[in-house]
This record gives sequence, C-alpha cells and structure tokens, in this order.
Amino acid sequence: MKAGLWKSSRIWSLMLLLAVLVVWEWAATAFAWSDLVLPAPSTVARSLWRGLYSGYFWPHIAQTTLEVIAGLALGGIFGFACGLLLGESAFGRRVFMPYVVASQVMPKLALAPLLTVWLGFGTLPMVVITALVCFFPLLESTMTGIGQTDLSRRELFRMLGATRWQTLWRLHVPTGLPVILAGLRMAVVLALVGAVVGEFIGGSQGLGALIIAAQGSMDTPLMFAVLTLITLEGLLLYLAAVWVQKRLLRPYTVTQSGRQQS
Repeated sequence: MKAGLWKSSRIWSLMLLLAVLVVWEWAATAFAWSDLVLPAPSTVARSLWRGLYSGYFWPHIAQTTLEVIAGLALGGIFGFACGLLLGESAFGRRVFMPYVVASQVMPKLALAPLLTVWLGFGTLPMVVITALVCFFPLLESTMTGIGQTDLSRRELFRMLGATRWQTLWRLHVPTGLPVILAGLRMAVVLALVGAVVGEFIGGSQGLGALIIAAQGSMDTPLMFAVLTLITLEGLLLYLAAVWVQKRLLRPYTVTQSGRQQS
C-alpha cells in the first residue's frame, strides 16, 4: 500500500508544491524580503484568508466566473457552429478563413478600450472579449475534427443513402469529438485569461480589476492572493472540462473496449 502510494504522481506533484512553498518561505525570512517586493507564502495565505472570511473576494469571484461562463458559452457555441459550416464547405474556408485568422491575430487587449466605448462599462464588454478569445479554438478544433473522418466510412454512409446532415451529425461529429473537446479544454483556460485581461482595462469589479486596485495601493500580498484565486479557478474550470470530456466520450470508450475484448 505504501509503495503504491509513493508511486502516485499526485503525491509527487503535491510534494513538489510543498517543497517550493517551504523554500520560498525560508528565503523570504532568511533574506528579509520586503512584503512589497515578494511576500512570504504565509503572508499571502493570511491575505487570502482575510479576503475570503470577510467576504471581500466573493463578489469579484462571482463577477469573473459569470464573465467566463457567459463568454465561453457565447464564443464556444459560435465557434463550434462556424467550424461545422467551414469544415463542410471548402469554398467557405477559402472565402472566410483569411478574415477569421486576421481577426485572431489582432491583440484582444487592444480591443478592450474600443469595446468599452461601444458597449459601456460593466459585464457585457468583458463577456464579448472572453467570447472572442474562446471562438477560434473551438472553430479550429471543430474544423480539424470533422475533417478526420475515414474515407471508407464516408463512402459507406453515401452508399446507405444518408443525407449530408445525417452524415455530419452521425459520422463527422462523433469521429471528431476528441479533437473538438481538446479545443474546448483550451478555450476554457483562455476564457479566464480573456476575462481577467478585459477587467484590467474596463472592469470595475472582478479578479482582474482587483489586481489593478491592489497594484494602485501597493498591496503586493493582496495581488498574490488574487493570483492564487485566479489559478485555482482556472484549475477547477479545466478539471470541469476534463470531466465533460470523459462523460461525452464514455460511450465510445466502452464500445472500443468491448470490441477489443471480443
């Protein structure tokens, strides 16, 4: 039991994190680093606990989470739909892809002031920025996924008289689902980045806006505490995306394992 425990990658990962924190704490104490420059982990932990216990962090966490979920839903659905359309139309790819790529090359940080002017302050500009960030990973992964269908299967569907719509939803999408869900995992991580970056520019509430406020008051422990919250939220969102992927791919995994056993 103990030997198996020490072989666990999760145990080693946690030990690595603890080692980094211990060395960081020792260095901050031994070299008398100022909290303004690099606070010790214990100082960051106290700032994090005060913010959570007093309720100061919770509205900002809720605001960022709302922007991430709304932007991910908007950008993900639109990206998936456009990926299906462009994946099924070579003519559409030749016409629209140069403009899609050009729109993604443009830094989203540069769009934040314009969106604030057009849409005003508040949640909507942050959601739009997050959606723009999430759009391209879903579009690209959907196009790639549905284009990986085996030619013999396509021919079989054609011989069986399946319509283009039936072939898309019963063959192309299930075949490309692993690639599409990989794009979803990437979009989930980028969604949090987009929301926080948008709050840097035009947000009055949210974790990104809280970092700017902490910077203005020279409260470095608070900045590290907020960065910790952003990291934890990103990990939770990524784990949720992995859970969704496992749930959606379970029927195909069971089918493949059954074929191998037979």
